[in-house]
Amino acid sequence: MNKINIKMKRFLQVAIALLIGLSLQAQDAKKAKELLDEVSSKVKSYDNIVIDFKYALNNPKENINQESKGNVALKGNLYSLNFMGVTKIFDGKKVYTIVPEDEEISISNFNANDENAITPNKMLTFFNSGYKYAWDILQNVKGRKIQYVKLTPNSSKDQRKEILVGIDVQTKHIYTVIEVGKNGSKTTLTVNSFKTNQPLSKNHFTFTKSKYPNYYINKLD
Repeated sequence: MNKINIKMKRFLQVAIALLIGLSLQAQDAKKAKELLDEVSSKVKSYDNIVIDFKYALNNPKENINQESKGNVALKGNLYSLNFMGVTKIFDGKKVYTIVPEDEEISISNFNANDENAITPNKMLTFFNSGYKYAWDILQNVKGRKIQYVKLTPNSSKDQRKEILVGIDVQTKHIYTVIEVGKNGSKTTLTVNSFKTNQPLSKNHFTFTKSKYPNYYINKLD
C-alpha cells in the first residue's frame, strides 16, 4: 500500500469517527431538549406550584461562600417569594417588595415585554431557548435518579459559562440548577420540596396594605 493510500485511509478513518461523534452529539442534544420540553409541559399542567429551596453562592476568587433558604408559590405568572428576609409578591400587574427589616415596601409596575425581567417562574422555563443542549451525567441522590442536562449560552455576552439542570427522572421535576460563571463563581439552587396543586387562599398573591400599617411605601413607577 503506497503512502497516498495510507494517508487516504487515515483521513477516512478520522472523517468517519468525526461524523459518528457529531451524529452522537446531535442525538444527545435532541434527547436533552426533549427532556427539558417534558419538564416545561409538566410545569404548565399544574394549577399551582409551591417550592422550598436552598440557594448557595460560591466564588473562590472573592472568598465568598454563602447559603440561604427560601420558598416560592407560583400560579401562572403570579408569584409570592420569600428569600433572604424579603417578600416579593406579583399580582399580575404590580410587584410588591416587602422588607420587614427596614419597614419599607416598594411598588413597581411589571413590564411583560422586558425579556431581562427576572421572575421566579422563569426558573422552571428559562431553558426553552437561547442555549446549546448536551446530555450530561446521571446521579443517584438519596435513591432518586437525577439526570443532568448541560446548557451553554448562545450569546457570547452572557456571563455564564454553562448551566447544569438536574431533573428527577421519575417526576420530570427540576431538582437543581447550577450556574457556572466565566469569572469562576458558582450558584446552586436545590429544590428541597416541590408540591403541586396546593389549596392556596384567594388572597395568596394579593398585597394587603393593612398588614403593614407603619411601613413606608415607595412607589417606583
